[in-house]
Amino acid sequence: MDREVKRHKSALLRCLAPADLKLIEPHLRETFLELRTPLETAGQPIDRVYFLESGLASVVAKKRANGDAEVGIIGFEGMTGTALVMGDDRATHDCFIQMTSEALMIETPLFMAALDKSKTLRPFLLRYVHALHIQATYTALTNARSKIEERLARWLVMCGDRVVGNRIGITHEFLAVMLGVRRPGVTIALQILEGRGLIQSRRGEVIIRDRKGLIEQCSGSYGEPEAEYRRLLGVDGWQH
Repeated sequence: MDREVKRHKSALLRCLAPADLKLIEPHLRETFLELRTPLETAGQPIDRVYFLESGLASVVAKKRANGDAEVGIIGFEGMTGTALVMGDDRATHDCFIQMTSEALMIETPLFMAALDKSKTLRPFLLRYVHALHIQATYTALTNARSKIEERLARWLVMCGDRVVGNRIGITHEFLAVMLGVRRPGVTIALQILEGRGLIQSRRGEVIIRDRKGLIEQCSGSYGEPEAEYRRLLGVDGWQH
């Protein structure tokens, strides 16, 4: 694959040292991932690693039937297969496509060979794993201490960071899974944010009208993980 670093839409690939990128770049394959495409299944071996270039993937934990909740979001800034970076070969949670995505995929044996060959690739990717962990801890804190509308505001801003434009295609039912709440609670939270002029809610779509206002609605739950990502990965920007 004849690509220069600057052409990659994946921020994580752009951040790699040139020597590390050269190790994996020949093995990357372009792919288009449809809505709900499974990328990892809890307890199962990880056979591929994806570097998203657009769209969104959700990391979802399951407690019981109909007890799913999102614990992480992956977009152009990240990758799947983080367990491989930490020395495991199995996924802890399910991961699937939440919004149709372009991605670069590498088979696990080739990815592991690159990790073994380079002295710098794994330490660098561990920084991303740490950033994803910080995101997850803030999600846990927000879910435990924040009102539903504050949790929804944070989720919408996080999604808005990772998509082009201000339109987020999502249903009330799927939002309920992402936030770990009942569907009526999502409907009320959407009405609250819409009543404050922050969003416009349509069937299967949310339009962000006031990003700054949404961040204020988050009551401090948004921003710190994003700042830590920039610090850990050495990037200046965050939004797509």
